Amino acid sequence: MFDYELPMLPPNVELETKAVLKQLARSNRALAELKGYADTIPNKHILINAVLINESKDSSAIENIVTTHDDLYQAMSNTSGASLAAKEVENYRTAIWQGYELVKERGMLTTNMIIEIQGLIEKNRAGIRKLPGTVLRNEKTGETVYAPPEGEEGIRSLLSNLEKYINVDEDDIDPLIKLSIIHYQFESIHPFYDGNGRTGRIINILYLVLKGLLDSPIVYLSSYIIRNKSEYYRLLQDIRDSGEWEEWILYILKGVEEMSVETLELVKKINEEVEKMSKEIKEKLPKIYSKELIDLLFYEFYTKISYIEKGLSITRKTASNYLTALENEGFLTSEKIGKERIYQNKRLYDMIKATP
Repeated sequence: MFDYELPMLPPNVELETKAVLKQLARSNRALAELKGYADTIPNKHILINAVLINESKDSSAIENIVTTHDDLYQAMSNTSGASLAAKEVENYRTAIWQGYELVKERGMLTTNMIIEIQGLIEKNRAGIRKLPGTVLRNEKTGETVYAPPEGEEGIRSLLSNLEKYINVDEDDIDPLIKLSIIHYQFESIHPFYDGNGRTGRIINILYLVLKGLLDSPIVYLSSYIIRNKSEYYRLLQDIRDSGEWEEWILYILKGVEEMSVETLELVKKINEEVEKMSKEIKEKLPKIYSKELIDLLFYEFYTKISYIEKGLSITRKTASNYLTALENEGFLTSEKIGKERIYQNKRLYDMIKATP
Protein backbone atom coordinates (compact mmCIF):
# COMPACT_ATOMS: atom_id res chain seq x y z
CA MET A 1 0.00 0.00 0.00
CA PHE A 2 2.71 2.45 0.98
CA ASP A 3 4.86 1.65 -2.07
CA TYR A 4 2.05 2.86 -4.33
CA GLU A 5 3.27 5.36 -6.91
CA LEU A 6 0.51 7.45 -8.43
CA PRO A 7 0.55 6.96 -12.24
CA MET A 8 0.16 9.81 -14.73
CA LEU A 9 -3.08 10.16 -16.68
CA PRO A 10 -4.77 8.74 -18.66
CA PRO A 11 -5.33 5.38 -16.91
CA ASN A 12 -4.18 2.42 -18.95
CA VAL A 13 -7.42 0.45 -18.51
CA GLU A 14 -10.73 -0.03 -20.27
CA LEU A 15 -12.97 2.75 -18.97
CA GLU A 16 -16.07 2.47 -21.17
CA THR A 17 -17.40 -0.85 -19.92
CA LYS A 18 -20.96 -1.94 -20.67
CA ALA A 19 -22.13 -1.02 -17.15
CA VAL A 20 -20.44 2.38 -17.34
CA LEU A 21 -21.96 3.23 -20.73
CA LYS A 22 -25.42 2.23 -19.50
CA GLN A 23 -25.17 4.48 -16.44
CA LEU A 24 -23.50 7.22 -18.49
CA ALA A 25 -26.61 7.57 -20.68
CA ARG A 26 -28.81 8.11 -17.61
CA SER A 27 -26.38 10.58 -16.03
CA ASN A 28 -26.02 12.66 -19.20
CA ARG A 29 -29.79 12.69 -19.68
CA ALA A 30 -30.45 13.94 -16.13
CA LEU A 31 -27.73 16.59 -16.40
CA ALA A 32 -29.00 17.78 -19.79
CA GLU A 33 -32.55 18.09 -18.43
CA LEU A 34 -31.31 20.26 -15.58
CA LYS A 35 -29.19 22.40 -17.91
CA GLY A 36 -32.14 22.88 -20.27
CA TYR A 37 -34.46 23.99 -17.47
CA ALA A 38 -31.87 26.27 -15.82
CA ASP A 39 -31.21 27.94 -19.19
CA THR A 40 -34.83 29.15 -19.26
CA ILE A 41 -34.52 31.02 -15.94
CA PRO A 42 -34.01 34.76 -16.52
CA ASN A 43 -31.87 35.42 -13.43
CA LYS A 44 -29.56 32.46 -12.97
CA HIS A 45 -27.80 34.13 -10.04
CA ILE A 46 -30.87 33.42 -7.92
CA LEU A 47 -30.55 29.68 -8.60
CA ILE A 48 -26.77 29.65 -8.25
CA ASN A 49 -26.78 31.41 -4.89
CA ALA A 50 -29.52 29.20 -3.48
CA VAL A 51 -27.79 25.97 -4.53
CA LEU A 52 -24.37 27.26 -3.45
CA ILE A 53 -25.52 27.77 0.12
CA ASN A 54 -26.32 24.09 0.65
CA GLU A 55 -23.26 22.96 -1.29
CA SER A 56 -20.95 25.11 0.81
CA LYS A 57 -22.50 23.68 3.96
CA ASP A 58 -22.41 20.05 2.78
CA SER A 59 -18.90 20.13 1.32
CA SER A 60 -17.54 21.60 4.53
CA ALA A 61 -19.43 19.02 6.59
CA ILE A 62 -17.49 16.24 4.83
CA GLU A 63 -14.36 17.81 6.36
CA ASN A 64 -16.08 17.91 9.80
CA ILE A 65 -16.67 21.67 9.52
CA VAL A 66 -20.23 21.60 10.77
CA THR A 67 -22.51 24.63 10.89
CA THR A 68 -26.21 25.40 10.74
CA HIS A 69 -28.21 27.39 8.23
CA ASP A 70 -28.87 29.94 10.98
CA ASP A 71 -25.17 30.39 11.64
CA LEU A 72 -24.41 30.52 7.94
CA TYR A 73 -27.06 33.22 7.59
CA GLN A 74 -25.19 35.21 10.25
CA ALA A 75 -21.92 34.85 8.31
CA MET A 76 -23.52 35.79 4.99
CA SER A 77 -25.04 38.94 6.39
CA ASN A 78 -21.58 40.02 7.61
CA THR A 79 -22.47 39.97 11.26
CA SER A 80 -19.98 39.48 14.06
CA GLY A 81 -21.99 36.69 15.70
CA ALA A 82 -21.12 34.07 13.08
CA SER A 83 -19.08 31.04 14.14
CA LEU A 84 -15.66 30.21 12.74
CA ALA A 85 -17.20 27.19 10.98
CA ALA A 86 -19.81 29.38 9.27
CA LYS A 87 -17.10 31.78 8.12
CA GLU A 88 -15.18 28.82 6.63
CA VAL A 89 -18.32 27.75 4.78
CA GLU A 90 -18.71 31.28 3.44
CA ASN A 91 -15.05 31.20 2.28
CA TYR A 92 -15.89 28.06 0.31
CA ARG A 93 -18.80 29.79 -1.41
CA THR A 94 -16.53 32.70 -2.33
CA ALA A 95 -14.01 30.24 -3.80
CA ILE A 96 -16.66 28.63 -6.02
CA TRP A 97 -17.74 32.00 -7.40
CA GLN A 98 -14.15 33.02 -8.10
CA GLY A 99 -13.38 29.70 -9.79
CA TYR A 100 -16.51 29.96 -11.92
CA GLU A 101 -15.64 33.50 -13.04
CA LEU A 102 -12.07 32.44 -13.90
CA VAL A 103 -13.19 29.43 -15.96
CA LYS A 104 -15.77 31.48 -17.86
CA GLU A 105 -13.22 34.22 -18.52
CA ARG A 106 -10.26 32.04 -19.52
CA GLY A 107 -11.89 28.95 -20.98
CA MET A 108 -9.53 26.63 -19.11
CA LEU A 109 -8.75 25.30 -15.64
CA THR A 110 -5.08 25.56 -14.68
CA THR A 111 -2.89 24.60 -11.73
CA ASN A 112 -2.51 28.27 -10.78
CA MET A 113 -6.28 28.72 -10.78
CA ILE A 114 -6.64 25.66 -8.53
CA ILE A 115 -4.02 27.09 -6.15
CA GLU A 116 -5.94 30.38 -6.08
CA ILE A 117 -9.19 28.57 -5.27
CA GLN A 118 -7.58 26.63 -2.41
CA GLY A 119 -6.10 29.86 -1.06
CA LEU A 120 -9.58 31.39 -0.90
CA ILE A 121 -10.95 28.34 0.92
CA GLU A 122 -8.19 28.27 3.53
CA LYS A 123 -7.53 32.02 3.66
CA ASN A 124 -3.78 31.46 3.36
CA ARG A 125 -1.09 31.31 0.69
CA ALA A 126 0.68 28.13 1.77
CA GLY A 127 0.35 26.73 -1.77
CA ILE A 128 1.70 23.33 -2.83
CA ARG A 129 2.93 20.99 -0.08
CA LYS A 130 6.68 21.25 0.44
CA LEU A 131 7.19 19.38 3.72
CA PRO A 132 7.08 15.56 3.91
CA GLY A 133 4.92 13.54 6.29
CA THR A 134 1.39 14.01 4.94
CA VAL A 135 -0.70 10.84 5.22
CA LEU A 136 -4.41 10.03 4.98
CA ARG A 137 -5.85 8.12 7.92
CA ASN A 138 -8.97 6.11 8.61
CA GLU A 139 -11.26 8.46 10.55
CA LYS A 140 -12.40 5.71 12.95
CA THR A 141 -9.22 3.71 13.57
CA GLY A 142 -6.51 6.31 12.93
CA GLU A 143 -4.75 3.78 10.67
CA THR A 144 -2.73 5.23 7.78
CA VAL A 145 -4.44 4.17 4.55
CA TYR A 146 -2.58 6.23 1.96
CA ALA A 147 0.58 8.29 1.70
CA PRO A 148 0.23 10.83 -1.15
CA PRO A 149 3.19 11.91 -3.31
CA GLU A 150 5.87 14.03 -1.65
CA GLY A 151 8.13 16.80 -2.89
CA GLU A 152 6.93 19.98 -4.57
CA GLU A 153 8.56 19.11 -7.91
CA GLY A 154 6.85 15.71 -8.11
CA ILE A 155 3.50 17.15 -7.03
CA ARG A 156 3.73 19.92 -9.63
CA SER A 157 4.58 17.38 -12.32
CA LEU A 158 1.45 15.38 -11.46
CA LEU A 159 -0.64 18.58 -11.42
CA SER A 160 0.76 19.58 -14.81
CA ASN A 161 -0.30 16.20 -16.19
CA LEU A 162 -3.74 16.62 -14.60
CA GLU A 163 -4.06 20.12 -16.05
CA LYS A 164 -3.39 18.77 -19.54
CA TYR A 165 -5.93 15.96 -19.02
CA ILE A 166 -8.56 18.51 -17.93
CA ASN A 167 -8.05 20.95 -20.79
CA VAL A 168 -6.91 18.84 -23.75
CA ASP A 169 -9.17 16.08 -25.07
CA GLU A 170 -6.86 13.68 -26.86
CA ASP A 171 -9.38 10.84 -26.80
CA ASP A 172 -13.12 10.35 -27.17
CA ILE A 173 -13.78 9.59 -23.51
CA ASP A 174 -17.04 11.17 -22.31
CA PRO A 175 -16.49 14.20 -20.02
CA LEU A 176 -18.46 12.58 -17.18
CA ILE A 177 -16.12 9.57 -17.21
CA LYS A 178 -13.18 11.98 -17.27
CA LEU A 179 -14.75 13.84 -14.34
CA SER A 180 -14.50 10.71 -12.19
CA ILE A 181 -10.86 10.22 -13.20
CA ILE A 182 -9.97 13.87 -12.57
CA HIS A 183 -11.55 13.74 -9.11
CA TYR A 184 -9.69 10.56 -8.19
CA GLN A 185 -6.37 11.92 -9.45
CA PHE A 186 -6.64 15.26 -7.67
CA GLU A 187 -7.60 13.67 -4.35
CA SER A 188 -4.72 11.19 -4.72
CA ILE A 189 -2.19 13.92 -5.52
CA HIS A 190 -3.48 15.72 -2.40
CA PRO A 191 -1.35 18.75 -3.31
CA PHE A 192 -2.17 21.01 -0.35
CA TYR A 193 -1.72 20.83 3.40
CA ASP A 194 -5.44 21.56 3.88
CA GLY A 195 -8.58 22.02 1.79
CA ASN A 196 -7.91 19.24 -0.74
CA GLY A 197 -11.39 17.71 -0.46
CA ARG A 198 -13.23 21.00 -0.84
CA THR A 199 -10.94 22.14 -3.66
CA GLY A 200 -11.50 18.82 -5.45
CA ARG A 201 -15.26 19.19 -5.22
CA ILE A 202 -15.05 22.69 -6.68
CA ILE A 203 -12.92 21.31 -9.55
CA ASN A 204 -15.81 18.92 -10.31
CA ILE A 205 -18.30 21.69 -11.00
CA LEU A 206 -15.79 23.87 -12.82
CA TYR A 207 -15.01 20.97 -15.15
CA LEU A 208 -18.72 20.53 -15.98
CA VAL A 209 -18.93 24.25 -16.80
CA LEU A 210 -15.67 24.13 -18.77
CA LYS A 211 -16.98 21.29 -20.95
CA GLY A 212 -20.33 23.00 -21.55
CA LEU A 213 -22.37 20.39 -19.69
CA LEU A 214 -23.66 23.20 -17.48
CA ASP A 215 -23.73 26.96 -17.94
CA SER A 216 -24.14 27.65 -14.23
CA PRO A 217 -22.41 26.04 -11.21
CA ILE A 218 -25.50 24.32 -9.81
CA VAL A 219 -24.73 20.56 -9.54
CA TYR A 220 -22.61 19.27 -6.68
CA LEU A 221 -21.75 15.83 -5.34
CA SER A 222 -21.20 16.77 -1.69
CA SER A 223 -24.66 15.79 -0.46
CA TYR A 224 -24.36 12.49 -2.35
CA ILE A 225 -20.91 11.83 -0.89
CA ILE A 226 -22.18 12.51 2.65
CA ARG A 227 -24.91 9.91 2.14
CA ASN A 228 -22.41 7.41 0.73
CA LYS A 229 -19.25 8.48 2.56
CA SER A 230 -17.75 5.10 3.47
CA GLU A 231 -18.25 3.85 -0.08
CA TYR A 232 -16.54 6.99 -1.43
CA TYR A 233 -13.35 6.36 0.54
CA ARG A 234 -13.44 2.60 -0.07
CA LEU A 235 -13.68 3.01 -3.84
CA LEU A 236 -10.87 5.59 -3.93
CA GLN A 237 -8.67 3.12 -2.10
CA ASP A 238 -9.71 0.20 -4.32
CA ILE A 239 -8.17 1.97 -7.31
CA ARG A 240 -4.86 2.34 -5.45
CA ASP A 241 -4.92 -1.21 -4.13
CA SER A 242 -6.17 -3.15 -7.14
CA GLY A 243 -6.68 -0.78 -10.08
CA GLU A 244 -10.48 -1.21 -9.85
CA TRP A 245 -11.87 1.73 -11.84
CA GLU A 246 -15.33 0.57 -12.91
CA GLU A 247 -17.04 0.77 -9.51
CA TRP A 248 -15.55 4.20 -8.85
CA ILE A 249 -16.70 5.57 -12.22
CA LEU A 250 -20.18 4.15 -11.64
CA TYR A 251 -20.26 5.75 -8.19
CA ILE A 252 -19.50 9.21 -9.62
CA LEU A 253 -21.89 8.79 -12.56
CA LYS A 254 -24.72 7.75 -10.23
CA GLY A 255 -23.91 10.78 -8.09
CA VAL A 256 -24.21 13.07 -11.12
CA GLU A 257 -27.58 11.54 -12.02
CA GLU A 258 -28.93 11.66 -8.47
CA MET A 259 -27.83 15.22 -7.76
CA SER A 260 -29.03 16.47 -11.17
CA VAL A 261 -32.52 15.12 -10.41
CA GLU A 262 -32.52 16.60 -6.89
CA THR A 263 -31.18 19.96 -8.07
CA LEU A 264 -33.81 20.13 -10.83
CA GLU A 265 -36.52 19.68 -8.18
CA LEU A 266 -35.00 22.44 -6.07
CA VAL A 267 -34.57 24.97 -8.88
CA LYS A 268 -38.15 24.35 -10.03
CA LYS A 269 -39.38 25.07 -6.48
CA ILE A 270 -37.29 28.24 -6.32
CA ASN A 271 -38.55 29.41 -9.69
CA GLU A 272 -42.14 28.70 -8.68
CA GLU A 273 -41.64 30.69 -5.46
CA VAL A 274 -40.14 33.62 -7.40
CA GLU A 275 -43.20 33.66 -9.69
CA LYS A 276 -45.62 33.24 -6.78
CA MET A 277 -44.11 36.08 -4.73
CA SER A 278 -43.90 38.30 -7.82
CA LYS A 279 -47.61 37.86 -8.41
CA GLU A 280 -48.49 38.49 -4.74
CA ILE A 281 -46.37 41.63 -4.45
CA LYS A 282 -47.76 42.93 -7.73
CA GLU A 283 -51.29 42.49 -6.34
CA LYS A 284 -50.71 43.76 -2.79
CA LEU A 285 -48.01 46.39 -3.35
CA PRO A 286 -48.32 47.47 -7.01
CA LYS A 287 -46.60 50.81 -6.38
CA ILE A 288 -43.32 49.23 -5.32
CA TYR A 289 -43.35 46.13 -7.54
CA SER A 290 -40.64 45.68 -10.14
CA LYS A 291 -38.76 42.70 -11.56
CA GLU A 292 -35.54 44.23 -10.23
CA LEU A 293 -36.99 44.28 -6.70
CA ILE A 294 -37.92 40.58 -6.92
CA ASP A 295 -34.40 39.73 -8.11
CA LEU A 296 -32.94 41.56 -5.11
CA LEU A 297 -35.26 39.76 -2.69
CA PHE A 298 -34.18 36.35 -3.99
CA TYR A 299 -30.49 37.08 -4.56
CA GLU A 300 -29.69 35.93 -1.01
CA PHE A 301 -31.60 34.75 2.05
CA TYR A 302 -31.53 38.32 3.23
CA THR A 303 -31.34 41.93 2.11
CA LYS A 304 -30.53 45.31 3.61
CA ILE A 305 -31.73 48.87 3.04
CA SER A 306 -28.43 49.70 1.31
CA TYR A 307 -28.88 46.80 -1.17
CA ILE A 308 -32.34 48.02 -2.20
CA GLU A 309 -31.15 51.64 -2.33
CA LYS A 310 -28.27 50.77 -4.63
CA GLY A 311 -30.02 48.03 -6.64
CA LEU A 312 -33.04 50.16 -7.50
CA SER A 313 -31.27 53.55 -7.56
CA ILE A 314 -33.65 55.04 -4.99
CA THR A 315 -33.16 57.05 -1.82
CA ARG A 316 -32.39 55.34 1.48
CA LYS A 317 -35.73 56.53 2.89
CA THR A 318 -37.65 55.08 -0.07
CA ALA A 319 -35.72 51.78 0.22
CA SER A 320 -36.56 51.63 3.93
CA ASN A 321 -40.24 52.26 3.15
CA TYR A 322 -40.23 49.45 0.56
CA LEU A 323 -38.80 46.94 3.02
CA THR A 324 -41.17 48.01 5.79
CA ALA A 325 -44.14 47.56 3.43
CA LEU A 326 -42.88 44.12 2.40
CA GLU A 327 -42.46 43.11 6.03
CA ASN A 328 -45.90 44.39 6.96
CA GLU A 329 -47.41 42.22 4.22
CA GLY A 330 -45.49 39.15 5.47
CA PHE A 331 -43.05 38.82 2.56
CA LEU A 332 -40.02 39.47 4.78
CA THR A 333 -39.07 39.21 8.43
CA SER A 334 -36.45 41.44 10.01
CA GLU A 335 -34.14 41.69 12.99
CA LYS A 336 -31.80 44.35 14.28
CA ILE A 337 -28.21 43.09 14.32
CA GLY A 338 -25.81 45.63 15.72
CA LYS A 339 -26.66 48.96 14.15
CA GLU A 340 -28.21 47.43 11.03
CA ARG A 341 -31.58 45.91 10.26
CA ILE A 342 -31.46 42.69 8.23
CA TYR A 343 -34.51 41.57 6.22
CA GLN A 344 -34.89 37.84 5.57
CA ASN A 345 -36.76 36.18 2.71
CA LYS A 346 -38.08 33.48 5.01
CA ARG A 347 -39.83 31.52 2.26
CA LEU A 348 -36.56 31.08 0.38
CA TYR A 349 -34.65 30.41 3.59
CA ASP A 350 -37.06 27.70 4.75
CA MET A 351 -37.06 26.08 1.31
CA ILE A 352 -33.26 25.82 1.22
CA LYS A 353 -33.10 24.68 4.83
CA ALA A 354 -35.58 21.85 4.10
CA THR A 355 -33.57 20.56 1.15
CA PRO A 356 -32.02 17.13 1.97
